[in-house]
Amino acid sequence: MPDAPTWPSILGRLIDRADLSEEETAWAMDQIMTDAATPSQIGGFAVGLRAKGETPAEISGMASAMLAHARTLDIDYTAVDIVGTGGDRAGSVNISTMSSLVVAATGAPVVKHGSRAASSKSGAADVLETMGVAITMSPEDVLRCVSEVGIGFCFAPAFHPALKYAGATRRELGVPTTFNMLGPLSNPAQPSASLIGCAYRDKTRVLAEVYAHRGHDVLLVRGDDGLDEITTTTTTTAWIITGGTIRETTIDPQALGIPLATEADLKGGTPEINARAVHELVSGKTGPVRDAVLLNAAGALTAYHGFSGDLAADLSAHLERAAEALDSSATADLLQRWIAFSATTAG
Repeated sequence: MPDAPTWPSILGRLIDRADLSEEETAWAMDQIMTDAATPSQIGGFAVGLRAKGETPAEISGMASAMLAHARTLDIDYTAVDIVGTGGDRAGSVNISTMSSLVVAATGAPVVKHGSRAASSKSGAADVLETMGVAITMSPEDVLRCVSEVGIGFCFAPAFHPALKYAGATRRELGVPTTFNMLGPLSNPAQPSASLIGCAYRDKTRVLAEVYAHRGHDVLLVRGDDGLDEITTTTTTTAWIITGGTIRETTIDPQALGIPLATEADLKGGTPEINARAVHELVSGKTGPVRDAVLLNAAGALTAYHGFSGDLAADLSAHLERAAEALDSSATADLLQRWIAFSATTAG
């Protein structure tokens, strides 16, 4: 029987560039989230793991421990999330947030998990709050919101309060660590379908293997321009994850009838600027932002409704469905209902 984990044993193994077991990283994460780890131990663990290179088992252990300490949502239906790791430093408009609105307007339940901006000027929580959406709802209110409106938002700091114990150390380190990959994996509702963007080229396969092990239906994407979304400035590398299998492919927007955009076309800014982009989108504005939103919504809808084996055909069909949700004003109506629901909560 192996010895119980200790910080010296775990940090020593990382120094030797030895992989940890899922149980060992879960133990370390539990220590961190119960305030039993010192800043030095947290920093050594985070940097050592990232320098060695994380394995799927190591990430799974951390995510499982994180969820064990979370305020979770118990859903008995298929839901979808659209989220990225962040870290692409592109400063784009909130494509995932806008795509989530469109997906929900088609009738697919969305449970979005997000926070405030880390490496950009406006995160999902920032832009939603600016538009009048309550971001600190209780688990019960989030579930009711999904049921009544079709979409809900889990504000990460409210649902993962124990993660605060790592906050100061992460800020002081100032470099991406394994913690940056845990956000997409730790949605409190654990939706079984997702569109996941990963900004870190060397972590995409590892992340794909974690989702495959979970048995989720996921379209994992990384724009070939570095965007943690399906990009429209060039092609996107995608991993189709379903039934425990992983298949790598390429998404070409031009092959789907979408003209190439420039990075400047998708540029965002403050929460106020990005909120204006949302209102323009749902009010019928056409152009590169709408194109990017529709393509990402189509990706999420493909994961939700199931992969046929022909990703281009799936995306093409769901592009039409997403466009209809915008053109029919269903997306604008959903946003207004979400804002109205927010006014009824105490959060």
